[in-house]
Amino acid sequence: MTIKQELLDDLEKRRTAATAAGGQERIDKQHAKGQLTARERLDYLFDAQTFQEWGMHVEHACHDFGMEKKVLPADGVVTGVGQMLGRPVASFSQDTAVGGGALGQRHAKKICDLMDYASQCGLPFVAINDSGGARIQEGVDALSGYGQVFYRNVILSGCVPQIAVIAGNCAGGAAYSPALMDFLIMTRENANMFICGPQVIKAATGVETTMEEIGSAAANAGISGNVHFVADNDEHALDLVRELLSYLPSNNVENPPHMPAPSISMEPDESMNDIVPEDAKGSMDMYEVIRRVVDDGKYLEVHQQFAQNIIVAFARVDGVVVGVVANQPKVKAGTIDIDASDKAARFIRFCNAFNIPLLTLVDVPGFLPGVQQEQGGIIRHGAKMLFAYSAATVPKITVITRKAYGGSYLAMCSRDMGADVVLAWPTAEIAVMGANGAVNILYRREIANAEDPNEKRKELTDEYHSRFASPYMAASRGMITDVITPEMTRGAVSLALRNTLMKSETRPPKKHGLIPL
Repeated sequence: MTIKQELLDDLEKRRTAATAAGGQERIDKQHAKGQLTARERLDYLFDAQTFQEWGMHVEHACHDFGMEKKVLPADGVVTGVGQMLGRPVASFSQDTAVGGGALGQRHAKKICDLMDYASQCGLPFVAINDSGGARIQEGVDALSGYGQVFYRNVILSGCVPQIAVIAGNCAGGAAYSPALMDFLIMTRENANMFICGPQVIKAATGVETTMEEIGSAAANAGISGNVHFVADNDEHALDLVRELLSYLPSNNVENPPHMPAPSISMEPDESMNDIVPEDAKGSMDMYEVIRRVVDDGKYLEVHQQFAQNIIVAFARVDGVVVGVVANQPKVKAGTIDIDASDKAARFIRFCNAFNIPLLTLVDVPGFLPGVQQEQGGIIRHGAKMLFAYSAATVPKITVITRKAYGGSYLAMCSRDMGADVVLAWPTAEIAVMGANGAVNILYRREIANAEDPNEKRKELTDEYHSRFASPYMAASRGMITDVITPEMTRGAVSLALRNTLMKSETRPPKKHGLIPL
């Protein structure tokens, strides 16, 4: 006996209706704006024909306000698991063509069921957000749905990587689920993310503003720092998801996808010596250092438009995945400020949670001075970096290229903060403060009483610099593993990484530390 044809026909009819979503007219409108539909986004994200959908036939639960007469295919969200880079990844894609992609009770349940599955199976979780927010007709049930999603975001945190793509509307409470995730990718056009829109702000405060100022990709990435990556369009955003996951393990009990080279090249890179300016006061471009240390000069920078005085990125060194944290002397002289502290600390904690070794490149004159910084809490924010590095148990390799003064020397993962290997260039200056400032404090009377104060100051500055501001004073006290020439940096870093990959460190048992939030 064979299955009845009418059953097959009925199934095909239902599947066709579900995949048609809000109808061809709405699909055409999305395409006209340069957007993909919810299902097209998932098809693009995953390897061909590997997406296994969950809950295609789910229907909404609302019977008030005329909703009982409406059909919302898949309740406005497509959920499931697909293959990416040879491993399974859980993902949902909200369908703005179906009821504006608004979240209701069963919409939320589909997402929560998938999140539970990702937690149990150790799968990365990707959320593609394009929703008008809570389904008002479902009232408190929709609000409860958001709460259940938020709760699971926290349960998944530190267990599996969570990536949010903001591909359309993401307003009000809907913005908090992405905010609880590890990385946010937002499209430059057609997307916005905010809590209160311009009209609400004007009604509540009398201040007039625009969506560009508060909810655009530029505002979220460059001003507030909510967003880590800005994409040109949907395809670019999904390409970024794939690239990001290529550096990450599926969960916190796996190692990153290292691809160690059969042998470590110790060939010197003479071009590295040319990066260092002759004038110690000249600014050095840390991107040039990074490009010469990592494989093929390739890295994926995170938070590129935010707090540009510090750089964080994923890369590989002879095939070993690393998280790079580096000062950028070309922006604010490489000083650490409030935003830079938050940016670095968050990245460090992510790398530690997912077993990614940390490579720190140091050229820092100190924390940024200023009334605004002090009143804004630079002490508390700067302490986040100290906490993050100290709490990290992954391999930690530090290279001091030039300046490393005062508390910022410690904040950039010194030996005292748990660095496993600390390398320094001969140009490294490790001291409580710069020679000029130190001499003015230590020898104030001698300089004032000298026949030629300027000559005396120069003499004392040179003496202080040679004795205290070189790497050798710190090296003589065991604070530096070795002093190397810049041209040997890549080989020395690669060797240090290989030697520490099997590192195992335990800490006192506790629920969790109390980072100074």
